[in-house]
Amino acid sequence: MLVALSEDQEFFRQTTERFLVQFAPPDALRALRDDPVGFDPAYWRQGAELGWTSLLVAEEFGGGTISGPGLVDLGLVAYEFGRHAAPGPLVATNVVASALSAHGSHPGVLAGLVDGSEIATWPIPAFGPRLGEWRTGVELRRDGDGVVLRGSVRPVESAAQAGHFLVSAHDADGDGSRLTQALVPASASGVSVTPLETVDLTRRFGAVAFDDVRLGPDALVGTPGEAAVDVARQFQVALVMLDAEAVGAMQAGFDMTVEYSFDRYTFGRPLASYQALKHRFADMMAWLEGSHAISDASCIAAAAEDEHAGELLSAAKAYIGQYGADLLQDCVQIHGGIGVTFEHDLHLFLRRFTANRSLAGTPAVHRQHIASYIEAREEAAA
Repeated sequence: MLVALSEDQEFFRQTTERFLVQFAPPDALRALRDDPVGFDPAYWRQGAELGWTSLLVAEEFGGGTISGPGLVDLGLVAYEFGRHAAPGPLVATNVVASALSAHGSHPGVLAGLVDGSEIATWPIPAFGPRLGEWRTGVELRRDGDGVVLRGSVRPVESAAQAGHFLVSAHDADGDGSRLTQALVPASASGVSVTPLETVDLTRRFGAVAFDDVRLGPDALVGTPGEAAVDVARQFQVALVMLDAEAVGAMQAGFDMTVEYSFDRYTFGRPLASYQALKHRFADMMAWLEGSHAISDASCIAAAAEDEHAGELLSAAKAYIGQYGADLLQDCVQIHGGIGVTFEHDLHLFLRRFTANRSLAGTPAVHRQHIASYIEAREEAAA
């Protein structure tokens, strides 16, 4: 989270924190374990009233920011979501809302996303073989004035709860590298959702299949065949939130473990007094501070639409994904047997982090993507 927040940003963060403490305590998260939705719709609408869903939406569509760069403000919400393992489709809803707002598309759906009455989601594509290219399991072809979608995607957050899917599809009328985006109603003929199991207690994922789904031309979002730039921006927005959530989960697990190490006595001494654990905590603190720094830096770069934002976000995803996993596993080990029980709160943050680590690319995938940036620079310089 940003080292120096403005007064308005700090008030906004504290408001979100207080709300989550009251409405998303650990016991409530455990109770949602078998809930098919994973969150209370009334809770989500209240969060929308606080501004969770409108920070990337233009004022003319009911949006607005706290500090100017809405993505930075949204990063504060995502950080608190991770620090409380909070329920709700924060990433999915904001990505779709930002895309619809950017194109002034589907104002009715956008209004529902802003006020929390609608849920929409974006099946996240994967990196393609070259920079600027994307892989997706859906193909789009033209059919008269309309389009037809065929294929499948997984995992998709809130797939069974979403009223619409923002689908990034390969345009069959192009050379295979062109992308077109369409907003697909979940009720459209040919759309089916298969629930998937997940380690996260509150977030739900599914596999979505599109079996010759026919849509009118009004379903398209943006210019047909030219959605690669939009997809890249949406991917950056998703990475900012996933990284901020992951760092929030790391912070919660670390704080919990430090407190435990001072309260837990062995042989008449607190755990924190043992030299071996002091060294371990020093490593954990270094990983945590590094994760804060790279998450903040990449968030600011993405908010400013810096040309190096994509590379920096991949560096952040790789670093946080590697060292955050080490940190939270150490937290479990230091807690001992109680750390692996369902009744203890620590696993809530390990679960949230583990899910975020794999979404939108694992650390290994992002390290490979960084190598692609380096290779591209070397080729350009040659």
